Parts: sequence; structure tokens; C-alpha cells
Amino acid sequence: MERREEIIAFLKNLREEIMTAFGGYENYACFERTPWTYHKGVGGGEMGVMRGQFFEKVAVNWSGVGGDNFPMKDGSGPFFATGISLITHMHNPHAPTVHMNIRYIETAEGHWFGGGYDLTPMGFPYPEDTAHFHQVAKEALGEERYVEFSSNAASYFYIPHWKKERGVGGIFFDHFNTGDFESDLALWKKVGTTFLQTILPIYRRRINQPFTPEDREVQLKMRAHYVEFNLLYDRGTQFGFASGGNPEAILCSMPPLAKW
Repeated sequence: MERREEIIAFLKNLREEIMTAFGGYENYACFERTPWTYHKGVGGGEMGVMRGQFFEKVAVNWSGVGGDNFPMKDGSGPFFATGISLITHMHNPHAPTVHMNIRYIETAEGHWFGGGYDLTPMGFPYPEDTAHFHQVAKEALGEERYVEFSSNAASYFYIPHWKKERGVGGIFFDHFNTGDFESDLALWKKVGTTFLQTILPIYRRRINQPFTPEDREVQLKMRAHYVEFNLLYDRGTQFGFASGGNPEAILCSMPPLAKW
């Protein structure tokens, strides 16, 4: 239990740091917080959603749930899962969507860490933004892990029906357990604590950039691809529904507007 308590405390503190940073762009506007209870087991979570001048919608959620049967593998016995996940959808089409998730899962078979962060320009990629995003990840992880995790992201965030990645990549890892718990935990925490370094400089460059109605149309159509990936392929979405999680929290990643 001490291990879980340490992990949950880290997640909640990191979540507050991120919400404060994003709220600063909106004159420290408050996130609307909605707690929920996990009715199929124990625990629950809290949604945190903000809508403002720059963030058309941003959701930063936490959950910690447990039950008698791990939902992604029938008959596997009890489980515990906790994590934070976030998504931004910006008013300015030149300011990219960013996603971050870190999670920790225990089952009867053992434990593992997962997560990552990735950048999705909505029709307007900037090489300097992509380079900065990846450079922060490389410095956080070291060359070897960065190459591994960025390759994972390229595979995971691929949209088969469009034959392309959904964005410009990032890092992704799942079922991560090297056998050295403290080392794995430290790496996982590093992913979480470096997230703001990846995105805040990009938003400072882009949120006040001029854009046209035509730019907005491009953004809304690109958002549709994001929706398609999350509903068809995203493991977090699948786990949330399979485990009987809160549908509103699971679907917080959806943009407020999109076009097909």
C-alpha cells in the first residue's frame, strides 16, 4: 500500500501543477472539477475541465480504481490502476493539441508502468515546435530509451485507415517493467515532470498567432482524425469502457467541435 500511496500522491501533485500552469494562460481561471465513483469496484476519480480564451477545451483527469477481475484479460484476478490523462484542444489552429498520460497498473501477474506524451498539430506543423518537443523527451529519457519510446509512439499513434500518424510523434511505453522498481518509477516520474517543458514554450509562440476562418476549417477537419483514433484504437479508451469507468471522463478527450 505504501507504493500505491506514493504513486497516487505523485500523480495528484503533478496534476495540480499542470492545471495551475494551464490556468495561468486564462488569468488563473478555475478548472471545473467533477468527482466520480467507480461502481464496479473500489475507488474513482476526478475530471478537471477548463474552457477559456485560449484553451477551447482542456481536460486533466485523475483516476484510481480496483476490482476483482482485470478488464483487459478475462480471469486474470484482481487489479489496481491509477493514472492521469490530459488533452488540450486550442482555439488557435496554429497551437497544436497535446496529449499526456501516465499510468500504473497492478494485477495478479505483477505490475507495470505506462504512458507518454505526443503532439498533434491540427493542420499546421512547425518544424521548430516538433524539434523542441522531441528534444525535451530525448533529454529526459536518454538516447536509448528515447529511440525506443519514440518508435513505440510512431507505431501506436498510426491511423491505419488514413495511413499516417495522427501527429508528429512523441513518446509512448506500456507494460514497462525492467525488474528494477525504483529505476522504473524514476523514469516514469521523469516523463510526467518534463511534460510542461515540452508544451509551454510552444503555446507561448502560437496562442496569439493570427489565423483565418480557412485555418479554422482545416483545424476542425484534422480534429476529426483525432476523434477517429481515440474511438477506434486508443487503449486507454478501450480500458476505460471495458472496466466500467465513467463515460464522461473517458470521453473528455473528445474535441468540443470537429468536422467530417
